[in-house]
Amino acid sequence: MGGLGSTARQHGCRHPGDRRPALSRVKVEPVTEQAAKAAAELLKGAGLHGHTYAIDATVAEVALRQPKPVALLTSDSDEMTKLCGDQVRIIPL
Repeated sequence: MGGLGSTARQHGCRHPGDRRPALSRVKVEPVTEQAAKAAAELLKGAGLHGHTYAIDATVAEVALRQPKPVALLTSDSDEMTKLCGDQVRIIPL
């Protein structure tokens, strides 16, 4: 068998859509008071409000603080694009 399946297996992935290699690079960050305030400012700047977007804003704030380039895998690509602008590569899931 050739193609993407064998390439994925060569790199230790059982399935071509396997996200484990990306997830192995996940960095855990604390949510500090300063980060929470910055996330609130992101919400305000994006014209979003309410608790529905609080987690998205917190994740966006962390992504924006990371050394570039940054990619963010998310199921909320519209909101994350509003929050991060073009500073973070948004990858919809």
